[in-house]
Amino acid sequence: MSSLLAKKTIEKSCIICEETKTQGIHLYTSFICTDCEKDLIATETNDPKYKYYLNKLKKINTPEIFS
Repeated sequence: MSSLLAKKTIEKSCIICEETKTQGIHLYTSFICTDCEKDLIATETNDPKYKYYLNKLKKINTPEIFS
């Protein structure tokens, strides 16, 4: 039974590449896969791909804090 639980993985949809992946980071309510995270960090700010990443990251919603 424990091996069954170990094999069960949760897949999430990456907000950048929109593919379903198992490993990555959660940023507020969004998920960024490891591949996109590495590529994003390595991209220079003058690269056209950087603007693409910025537009994709605009989809991230910050959760509201109710007090």
